[in-house]
Amino acid sequence: MAFKIIWSNTAGENLKEIVFYIGLDNPDAAACLAARILSRIEIAAQYPLSLRVAPEKNSRKIREALLNPYCIVFAVDEKRGVLHVLRIWHAARGIPEIEEI
Repeated sequence: MAFKIIWSNTAGENLKEIVFYIGLDNPDAAACLAARILSRIEIAAQYPLSLRVAPEKNSRKIREALLNPYCIVFAVDEKRGVLHVLRIWHAARGIPEIEEI
């Protein structure tokens, strides 16, 4: 059974900014990337504990999925069956602040 996906405001803004930036030069590539990111999140919701622990937080609850060169960070709430999407960013931009739920 898949975990319910809840987006943080920050993650939603991250995705919008990424798609907007790429869309300035190539709208088709932006749409394709958005679909790939959403698909990766759906897969993560199926198997959230298979994701690696985010090294920045070193917490069993904070995990990440890589979609090169992007990193998607999640908080996993096993008891409630919820996957919180916390951040999405381009790895070349360094490590952003990651809010915790």
